[in-house]
Amino acid sequence: MKVIAINGSPKSDGNTAQALQVLLGEVQKKNIETELVTIGNKMIHGCIGCGKCREAQNGTCVAFPNDVVNELMPKLTAADAIVLGSPTYFAGINGTMKSFLDRAFFVALGNNGLFRLKFGAALVVLRRGGGTAAFDELNKYFQIAEMTIASGSYWSAIHGRTPGELNQDLEGLRMLRVQGRNLAYLLQLAEHGRGHVPLPEREEPVATNFVR
Repeated sequence: MKVIAINGSPKSDGNTAQALQVLLGEVQKKNIETELVTIGNKMIHGCIGCGKCREAQNGTCVAFPNDVVNELMPKLTAADAIVLGSPTYFAGINGTMKSFLDRAFFVALGNNGLFRLKFGAALVVLRRGGGTAAFDELNKYFQIAEMTIASGSYWSAIHGRTPGELNQDLEGLRMLRVQGRNLAYLLQLAEHGRGHVPLPEREEPVATNFVR
């Protein structure tokens, strides 16, 4: 089993990365492989809605083929769980993370649901406010991709400004540990059920609008 965690912060050793490491530490205790990747310091173009990934059906973004999105798509597709962590910018996730997720999840959705039935866990880091809005934004990606969300004991919004300040948020640290253990539990359940419990039937998507 493999868990890949995406750090949306531009800082590879900041509070977001440290929060992800706390969560992943609980997963590792169950001998589940983890990998943490920082993408917040990369140049990532947003999705332009060209739809070419749906036409190509090769699991890649055709419009911008040479950046970290396509570099990580094989790892995201192969992983059993995806963990997302973002700093909170103006009560939302940061722009680089938004661009990365828009393209990665659009590719996944357009290529027969590459992330379908994987597990997901999200966390955000903030100084003061806007954390629940950013947390909700991350979880919406999981929901539209038909992923199962691993919850914690509260909404996973961890407080801290300068690197290391999250260690003062004792309740937040507990949330991360609980969430990590819950994610590991779900992965273990899935591993034991593989080959014994049939996967739910996939239904083809239907796109409608309500413009009259």
